[in-house]
Amino acid sequence: MSKKFAEVNKNFCVSCGACAQECPREAINIFRGCYAAVNKDLCVGCGICSRTCPAGCIEIKTEN
Repeated sequence: MSKKFAEVNKNFCVSCGACAQECPREAINIFRGCYAAVNKDLCVGCGICSRTCPAGCIEIKTEN
């Protein structure tokens, strides 16, 4: 069974924290004030963070 999860493009992330604030599973936090980091174990790939991100740097991926 494949699992969906969010992946952040660290090169474009502005570490605003919008994704972390909206994540219902609390799977995202801002790593050292530099970029958003996703905990794959907690993330369910719902896409809320991707839709919230003002920089458009979060994609929902599928892991096989």
